[in-house]
Amino acid sequence: QVPLVESGGGLVQAGGSLRLSCAAYARTFSTSAMAWFRQAPGKERNFAAGIKWSDGGTYYADSVKGRFTISRDNAKNTVYLQMNSLKPEDTAVYYCAAGPTVTATPSTFNSWGPGTQVTVSS
Repeated sequence: QVPLVESGGGLVQAGGSLRLSCAAYARTFSTSAMAWFRQAPGKERNFAAGIKWSDGGTYYADSVKGRFTISRDNAKNTVYLQMNSLKPEDTAVYYCAAGPTVTATPSTFNSWGPGTQVTVSS
């Protein structure tokens, strides 16, 4: 496991934008990929976006494709999630995760941040 710290959540109106950041304080073979998951109250934790450190390959859930962009800064060990055209249904706690590869399955990932709240008002 590696320590992960998210930042950048907050309250925004529908149609607005936010950028989340996730700083990883170490990188190992078992954390070759990073992802963002989100969990709304009373619902399961769902995959939103993922990226591989090595080649920057990106992956998105259909619900965010075209609106969210995941990127990385290898020098800073930091991953970003740019969220545009936000909708009320994007409201959730957003979690950063690290693991050996990108999948939509939370159990693939061995490190998790504490989460950051994103609230989109209508």
